[in-house]
Amino acid sequence: MKLRFFPQETAGLDTLARMAEKVLAGTHTLAELLGARRADFGDLAETMRQHEAASTAEFATLLTHMRTSFINPLPREDLYALGRLLNETSEMLTGAAELIELYSLERIPARAADQLEILSRQAELTAAAMKRLNDLDSLEDYWLEVLRLAKRADHTHRVLVAELLEEHSTGSFIKYRTVADQFAAASRQMRSVSAQVGSLIVKES
Repeated sequence: MKLRFFPQETAGLDTLARMAEKVLAGTHTLAELLGARRADFGDLAETMRQHEAASTAEFATLLTHMRTSFINPLPREDLYALGRLLNETSEMLTGAAELIELYSLERIPARAADQLEILSRQAELTAAAMKRLNDLDSLEDYWLEVLRLAKRADHTHRVLVAELLEEHSTGSFIKYRTVADQFAAASRQMRSVSAQVGSLIVKES
């Protein structure tokens, strides 16, 4: 069964779409950071904090809308879960940027860039999906594709950790591993967003 909404009922969905765009913007800024000079780390990390702050502000808007709206476009618990997961993803991306800045990591391993590429694709698909939440029947492919990407991201992370352990000293390993773990956590969070959408598809079918 397809959900149908009146125009005034879409505010919560619009907010989720904007939050997803902040996640996508964060992956783009991180890609810049991976190729930046150390002198530019501070400015790019600040840009990441601005993305996160904007996401948090949108999440607050979503919560206000849910409390004050008599009719919500989706069940309140699902709106909240999607908003929380998206906002936490922005926090994880900011954490990765701050670690790169704090550790002055100018030479990120190529496989970590592969992690970010997968994560960016998940974020791109999610940003598109959040704009189509009023047509859940169209989102099954999104759900499955993000799941596939998450499995690929997990494999990439395992290989990266093994390579780091072989190629770096203990101190260097810990620094790079911490950033890699942030990327992996953000990818798993994108998987959780898609799983929440999958749950909605099942409930509303």
